[in-house]
Amino acid sequence: MKILVIEDEQSVSSFIKRGLEEQGNVVVQAFDGTIGLKLAYQDDFDLIILDVVMPGLNGIEVCDKIKNQYKIVTPILMLTALGTTDDIVTGLETGADDYLSKPFKFRELLARIHALTRRGTVIDKNSSQLLEVQDLQMNLKSKEVHRNGIEILLTAREFRLLEYLLKNKNRVVSRTSILESVWEVDFDLGTNVIDVYINYLRKKIEHGFSSKIIKTVIGMGYIIKE
Repeated sequence: MKILVIEDEQSVSSFIKRGLEEQGNVVVQAFDGTIGLKLAYQDDFDLIILDVVMPGLNGIEVCDKIKNQYKIVTPILMLTALGTTDDIVTGLETGADDYLSKPFKFRELLARIHALTRRGTVIDKNSSQLLEVQDLQMNLKSKEVHRNGIEILLTAREFRLLEYLLKNKNRVVSRTSILESVWEVDFDLGTNVIDVYINYLRKKIEHGFSSKIIKTVIGMGYIIKE
């Protein structure tokens, strides 16, 4: 893969670059937001790793321009030492696909990268490529989601979370099972990131519509019911 690392701390950037290159990836570095944004616009990358606090343009501003101004669909993994819920929500609202707080272990980073860049979902030839509940439809082939005929734009992570919930329709799924299946990790992420993603997904697929789709089962997890 070709990965862009936009990180002003050279020690952190070098640590990421060395580890990813050992995994066979090509890594391009930028040490401030302005240069990182220019590189993201001029070249094609499989993934962008983006720090939040940087000189010039900060990570939130860079993410917003990449996703909303330039309409670049490359997955973005944001890094920050802040790690509060507000920071996570702000990053997600600008279009980031995932979030990792510093300090982190390299295996955590690899797990997030693997989950973000996994090439689609393997679909059983006997199964439907269309998942539905109420007036919501998800097309696994075209990667499109519509509700009542209106297209809903989701990040890569949001799409996979909704796909997992729909494939387990009428069944309560725990946060642990979501971590293992959507994030592909078997350890605690250390934040309430799943709850944040659920709430952000709800805003996109429920706001302005007459009925709710995702239900919370207190103490157990989440469920989508027919």
